[in-house]
Amino acid sequence: MLVIVGCLIVFGSVFGGFALAGGHLAALYQPLELLIIGGAAVGAFVLGNTVKAQKATLKTLPKVMEGTKYTKALYMDLMALLYDLLAKVRKEGLMSIESDVENPNESPIFAHYPNILANHHVVEFITDYLRLMVGGNLNAFEIENLMDNEMETHHQEGEVPVQCISKMADGMPAFGIVAAVMGVVHTMASIGLPPEELGVLVAQALVGTFLGILLGYGLVGPLASVLEQKLEDSTKMLQCIRVTLLASINGYAPALAVEFGRKVLFSTERPTFIELETHVRQAKNK
Repeated sequence: MLVIVGCLIVFGSVFGGFALAGGHLAALYQPLELLIIGGAAVGAFVLGNTVKAQKATLKTLPKVMEGTKYTKALYMDLMALLYDLLAKVRKEGLMSIESDVENPNESPIFAHYPNILANHHVVEFITDYLRLMVGGNLNAFEIENLMDNEMETHHQEGEVPVQCISKMADGMPAFGIVAAVMGVVHTMASIGLPPEELGVLVAQALVGTFLGILLGYGLVGPLASVLEQKLEDSTKMLQCIRVTLLASINGYAPALAVEFGRKVLFSTERPTFIELETHVRQAKNK
């Protein structure tokens, strides 16, 4: 929704200001200029990226229209889930969660938190490291290093679509100049036309530069920024899990371990200590 609102503000301000200044909006309608700029940008995208990167970008792009799913409520569910798992471990031993880890879709603990269970990557991250804890073959430092490497890989993969779209945005002003130069060439080749017709051709050429800059900095560039922010949100959730599990491995009680996880959250989504404690208590009583 905010993406649509932002687009309306950008294009409304630019075209509205032009119209209020006495400009004719019809003069800005140059489909051939859009063909040059858009076609060149898409061609450069195909030329400059592997098939893997192209697929990742096309798969990720629709997410710019989605609202954030990483809310305070989701983080509270995550920490309540971790508390329940770690409390069961502390009470009954590591082997008691083996069935929960091996088949989370049938786990009564995971079933209490459908929003978490719906996030396949988060569930996989939790169960993979709980499985390593159950196996007991790795120490805390080895697990921490493995978590850091996986999170770095996750971030690198998420950066691929961001970089692809960002580079496309950087190139659009240049393609706008290309369109303008081609328009000037066409104008110079038509130098024998009357002045009023030459003026139209020059105006059409200048629209190419305008459209390239507007689309690059007013549309495509901000979309890359939105995807970057969404990536940071997803990485923060993994960081919360990482800190909580490591605190448990190092011997802290479940209540204190989830407090470690709470502290790494962004302030806009971080629940207070009382809010989290109340939510965990309510989840236990379900």
